[in-house]
Amino acid sequence: MGGEARSLDQRGAGPTLAGNKTLRMETFLIEVPMPSMGATANELTVVSLKTQPGDRITKGQRLAELESDKSIFEFEAPCDGTVQAVLVAAGDVKPAGAPFLRIETAEAALRHLEVKAGAAAPAAAAAKPAAALIWTPRATKLLQEAGVDPATVTGIEATGPGGRVSGDDVARYLAARKS
Repeated sequence: MGGEARSLDQRGAGPTLAGNKTLRMETFLIEVPMPSMGATANELTVVSLKTQPGDRITKGQRLAELESDKSIFEFEAPCDGTVQAVLVAAGDVKPAGAPFLRIETAEAALRHLEVKAGAAAPAAAAAKPAAALIWTPRATKLLQEAGVDPATVTGIEATGPGGRVSGDDVARYLAARKS
C-alpha cells in the first residue's frame, strides 16, 4: 500500500499502518437463504434455532437444526459476523432459497448475497407460543392433501422425534376425524 510500513498492532490483533492506525475490513449485510437439499427436497422445517439477533458467530458454528423429508441436520454459519435478523421461527416450513437470516460480515466471497440498499426491512418473525406444534414436512403435506390447515389442528398427539408431529400422527388424527 504505497510503501507504508505494516506491522502487527501492539495487541497482535491485526495489521496496522505506521502511526498505529488499525486496518478495518468493510462490513456489509447479507441475506442467507434456506439451503437446497437436492432435487427431491423442496422445503425444510426449522426444528430449532441456536442463534438470535446480536449474536457474534463464527464460520462453521451451528445456527439451527433443519429437517428435510429424509433427515435432520445442523445448519452452520457460512461466515464470521453478527446476526442482524432471524427471518424464521421454530416450526416454520420454508422452501429452499427462502430468506433465512441476515448477517453483517466482511467475507468478500459472500458479496453476492449482499442486501441491496433500500431493501425493505424484514418483518419480525411472528412469535410462536411455547406450546406451538412442530410439523414434519410429511405431516404438513398429509394435512394439506386432506384439505386441513395445520394452523387449525388441535388435540393431535406429537409422537415424532423431538416432540414433532409426524406423518403417522396425522394419519391417526385423520382416521379419528372420519369416525
